[in-house]
Amino acid sequence: MKTKTAAAATCLVALLVVVLAEAAGVGGTTVTYNDRSLVIDGERRIIISGSIHYPRSTPEMWPDLIKKAKEGGLDAIETYVFWNGHEPHRRQYNFVGNYDIVRFFKEIQNAGLYAILRIGPYICGEWNYGGLPAWLRDIPGMQFRLHNAPFENEMEIFTTLIVNKMKDANMFAGQGGPIILAQIENEYGNIMGQLNNNQSASEYIHWCADMANKQNVGVPWIMCQQDSDVPHNVVNTCNGFYCHDWFPNRTGIPKIWTENWTGWFKAWDKPDFHRSAEDIAFAVAMFFQKRGSL
Repeated sequence: MKTKTAAAATCLVALLVVVLAEAAGVGGTTVTYNDRSLVIDGERRIIISGSIHYPRSTPEMWPDLIKKAKEGGLDAIETYVFWNGHEPHRRQYNFVGNYDIVRFFKEIQNAGLYAILRIGPYICGEWNYGGLPAWLRDIPGMQFRLHNAPFENEMEIFTTLIVNKMKDANMFAGQGGPIILAQIENEYGNIMGQLNNNQSASEYIHWCADMANKQNVGVPWIMCQQDSDVPHNVVNTCNGFYCHDWFPNRTGIPKIWTENWTGWFKAWDKPDFHRSAEDIAFAVAMFFQKRGSL
């Protein structure tokens, strides 16, 4: 009788451990990569992602926008993070209304889609100041996007804030959440060669990668348009109208297209830009034909 009671108690404890582990989010999705693609829970995956910028719509619109994206065949939703919207004044934060980023990612999760978190926090994005808060200019010694303590301190504080918000909400894949990739910086390779201080630029971009990886988010970090001086601990990716002839700078990482430019901003006194759906479709087909994966 004692043996049966002990066995029953052991089973009950084991069951309780499993239930508690599930409740804590243990056993989430694993995301790695090889030279062909992202590897999600041990399987190579082709991912088709689309962009929805949460501040450019309202929370009431998000579920329907995401639903239509899924019905259109998307696997994932990606968005930038808008620093000057979240921190319009230094240490005064805004995460309500259309800046409720956690709610936005929960809507993605509710729809059963993956998510790509592009923190930047410089984002370009046809957004005022590229997302950088104007108050940064008032900090003594500030040099934007170069290796200097004033800028890097503020960038790390904000990046850590966003990462912790996502972690607290269990939004990363390893926690059972939808986020399978995170991005640091944005198209820095486009300007590196034009800067007066190449050493500072190189030190800065490697600092960005190291700072990001210290966040321990459990998913790969990417850098878009970083085709030279690429840090070893990020995956460099392509932005452009066509990325079929582009390949990453080293072996062992997948070929990822972070921005397929379906449109373009309107320039003063210039004709409106137009790109046909046929051209977009052909560009995507060529990308996947030539080892593209996301």
